[in-house]
Amino acid sequence: MRIDLHTHSTASDGTDSPATVVRAAGEAGLGVVALTDHDTTAGWAEAVDALPAGLSLVRGMEMSCEGRGEDGRPVAVHLLAYLFDPAHEGFARERERLRAERTSRLRGMAEKMAADGLPVDPEAVLAAAGPAAGRPHLARALVEAGVVGSVNEAFEDLLSIRGRYYVHKEDTPLPDAVRMVAQAGGVSVIAHPRASARGRLMDMNQIGELVADGLSGVEVAHHDHGAADEALLRGIAADLDLVVTGSSDYHGRNKSVVLGEFVTAPEQFERLVASASGVEVVAG
Repeated sequence: MRIDLHTHSTASDGTDSPATVVRAAGEAGLGVVALTDHDTTAGWAEAVDALPAGLSLVRGMEMSCEGRGEDGRPVAVHLLAYLFDPAHEGFARERERLRAERTSRLRGMAEKMAADGLPVDPEAVLAAAGPAAGRPHLARALVEAGVVGSVNEAFEDLLSIRGRYYVHKEDTPLPDAVRMVAQAGGVSVIAHPRASARGRLMDMNQIGELVADGLSGVEVAHHDHGAADEALLRGIAADLDLVVTGSSDYHGRNKSVVLGEFVTAPEQFERLVASASGVEVVAG
């Protein structure tokens, strides 16, 4: 069975609707797919309704967090949260706060660009982005305006954390996020922790510290990880008895990866599911 535990839809910054994601996952021969949009569960219901026969759906989310960098300074870290109860009050409030931070950050970046004379309409970008606004929405607006040739090009310069238009947002402290997921009956996995192309890296020692907070696993097989990264992460996971996952981080046309390009072993997936009590895997 082929299992892909990290995908995005138009509920956040992907280009395919939730229904299209699950249909495409079935056509790609996957047995299990997880929908993990940024800071939102908005795509869950549509994905469940469109689930094809033979495909199981893991309802999840990718959460914006602040971890500890290798240099000791705060660094952005993403946490994959699976099978949690979306009605858990504290966790629901935090997701709402994160989405407000996303909207505020996107508005700030678009307004800075417009003030500099770039052909960007902040209100139009926000309207197109919806509640889970992200930098890819602004990247697509820049592509459509002819400012850059691709989403990747936009991120390399104009949208980079090191660029002049970047605006900071207040993410959830990583230990708090892991505890929230556990309290909501879910399981959590650190997403692409060695993705150096995205900027500074988290301190690998923090992974061990998070086990006491309820961390379940580490995403190892990912298109932003090289062989040395995978070997390092597998060693850490083995030492800490953490689940090892692999996934595509599919975003539709925004990235070149395809569904199922990287997958999770069935026995690792079974360990994740056995630890969750929030919602169940949905079978098509």
